[in-house]
This record gives sequence, structure tokens and C-alpha cells, in this order.
Amino acid sequence: MKNTFGSNVCLTIFGESHGPAVGAVLDGLPAGLPVDESFIAACMEHRRARGDGLSTARTEADTVRILSGVYHGHTTGTPITLTIENQNIRSADYEKTAQLLRPGHADYTAWAKYHGWQDARGGGHFSGRITAGLTAAGAICLSALQAKSISIATHLYRCAGVSDTPFAADSPQLLAQQMEAIQQCSGFPLIDPSAEAAMQSEIRKAGANGDSTGGILETAITGLPAGVGEPFFDSVESAISHMAFSIPAVKGIEFGMGFAFADALGSQANDPMRWQTDHAVFTTNHNGGINGGISNGMPIVFRTAIKPTPSIFKPQQTVCWPDGGNADLQLQGRHDPCIAPRAAIVQTCAAAIAVCDLLCTGHGCQWLCTDASIL
Repeated sequence: MKNTFGSNVCLTIFGESHGPAVGAVLDGLPAGLPVDESFIAACMEHRRARGDGLSTARTEADTVRILSGVYHGHTTGTPITLTIENQNIRSADYEKTAQLLRPGHADYTAWAKYHGWQDARGGGHFSGRITAGLTAAGAICLSALQAKSISIATHLYRCAGVSDTPFAADSPQLLAQQMEAIQQCSGFPLIDPSAEAAMQSEIRKAGANGDSTGGILETAITGLPAGVGEPFFDSVESAISHMAFSIPAVKGIEFGMGFAFADALGSQANDPMRWQTDHAVFTTNHNGGINGGISNGMPIVFRTAIKPTPSIFKPQQTVCWPDGGNADLQLQGRHDPCIAPRAAIVQTCAAAIAVCDLLCTGHGCQWLCTDASIL
């Protein structure tokens, strides 16, 4: 099992859904970066379940404990170890159906790979619970990027069939205002707050019917200078996509116009360029801030498809494993009727880790330092 991402800024995740704790080790950040534990806590709060019918009834404090790599509020340059205790566990909910493979989950593939040695309680290492450590580590990277005037924000582009206002990818000034509005949201991360009631209504309706819904997340990255990215295999798209798919519910990704490129003409897809003082600028941003796998200075904009939570309470057809035979499954337990609202901050933090690694690969890790005396 490969649990480490990155070439220079490296993230390793660990833990199981019903184990003592989950967490992460973040390695490669230079010494002297500020670590704001209140900011980490705020990011964790956006991810945390509320037990309000919109997310799972399994509510955790999600308090992050820093075991190493931080001293007097700054990175030491050594690995940062972060742990989050699992305190609200009900493994008995899974024991009754332990031999029944849950459709849509990794139950069958885990058996195929680990031959029964995996911890299957609550999905084990395949659970969305594991993204708690990713979020905590990503919050540290997000702070480091913000100090270098690089901002990242994610909103619910569409959720439960209800759409939000899309990012103004062609207008950096308006986009900055939209991102600021999202970062100030206390509820769902939306550009248009009036969409929240309709989204919540559809999510509650699906949950009341024992079902679940999906959505689309849209992320924008601003302030990233032109020239970042390592084609072919460590392009900006490659690195961001690699991290995006570490979020268990993500099943698709597109940058800029994305799949709409397939139905466009070249004259519609290309971004016109003009000269401005000492550099080139683009008048549109159809390519999502990336050409040839390298950032072009425009905002990077991408969207991910979030599948409906596979844990539903409707009867489903499945099989018994490892004994064999067909069976019917009626799930118990506590599950999100829609994971998209909680996944937004996870996607932001995942992107922050990818961007930090790209920057450190191209410019060296000391580039992240804001204190000139450190260099």
C-alpha cells in the first residue's frame, strides 16, 4: 500500500476509521515557517461532521495534536507528525454484516489485495475519515502559500442537483472577491448563499429516503507565478489530479473548459494574448491557467466530480465473502447523505500540498520562507 505523496514536500497518511487515531506526517517544509494551530483547527471545523442530517451522525472533536516538527509555533525543518484521535466509534454496526461486501465501497478490492488482513471496520484505511490527516497537513501548506500571496478556495459548484455561481476564471479581480466570500462562509462554501437552502433540502430528501447524493467541487488557485510545473509526468495537472484522487469520493477531474473542449473549435478554445508592460497576459482563461503542464500566470481552475456516498440504507444485492453466494444487504451505521460539502476543504488542502510540492521542486523549499534572514 502506497501512502506517501510528493517529491520534495512529502505527505504520508496513516490510520484506520475505527483505530485509535488517524494522522499524517508532512516532511520537506523548510525551518522557520509559522504554524498557526487556530488556522488548522478552523480547517478541521469545515471538514467536521455535525450530525445534523446533512452529514454523518458520527461527530468527532477532530482536535489535531502536533507530535513533532513544530517548536515555538514554527516548523523546525524535520518531519511534522499530526494525529487526530478517533473517539466516537461504533464497530458493532459493522459486525452484523461483516461478510457482506458493500456495493460502491472498497470491500471487494480490499479482499482481493490484502486477503482478509485489512481492518474492515468502518471502511478501515479506505474511509473518508483518513482525509482528516490530509486536511490538517494541508492547512499548514495553505498557510505557507498564503504568506506568499497564493490563495486557494473551493466551493460547491453543484450539489444534489442545485448549482452555485461558477468562478469568474477570466476576471482575476472578481474571482478574488468570490474566493474571499467562500473563505468567510460559516455554512456551505458557496458564492451565492441563496443556493444553500435548496441544496440542503435535496440532501435531506435523499437521506430521508435512505439514499445519497453527489456533486461537483470547483477550486481556484490564484497568485501562482508562471513557469511552475514539471512536464510530462509532474505537470501541474498531474500533481493536482494525483492529490485530488486521494479524496475517496472523487471520480473525475477537469481543468478550465475541461470536457467542453471536446465540442469546441480551436478558435473557441485558445486564450488570446496581449502584452502588458513586461509580460504577456491572457484575455480569457479557457485552459484553466495551464499550458503544456506549466502554470501561465492566470488563475488555475479545476472541478472534480464527487460520487454519491456509497453507504445507503436501501436494500442492495451483494455477495458473501469469502464463503461465496448471493445475499441481500441492509446497511446499518452512520453515514453522510452527501459528502461534497465536507469534501470542499479537503480538496483545498489537497491542492495546497500539491502546489507546495510543485513550487519546491522548481524553486527549492526555501522559496516558501517569508523571512529573508532564513535564506
